[in-house]
Amino acid sequence: MSEDLTKIIVAKVADARGSACPGPLLEAKKAVGSVPVGQIVEVQSNDPGSRNDIPTWAARVGHEYLGCVEADGYDRHFVRRKK
Repeated sequence: MSEDLTKIIVAKVADARGSACPGPLLEAKKAVGSVPVGQIVEVQSNDPGSRNDIPTWAARVGHEYLGCVEADGYDRHFVRRKK
């Protein structure tokens, strides 16, 4: 991946820590829908299912999943709105 995910400027952060499936995915959908096309959303989640759910959802609906960075007890997922 060409982008350093730790240095990305995000348009919105969706904090879904403490939320079990499907909470983080619902937060991702809501956040992506609230930013302009081309902008990036960060979804914070400590649900291990998000590592599969968020990239799968992004690909299915046509957004770009940029990747995931592990933080202190949670994951930071980055999604660019494409449409």
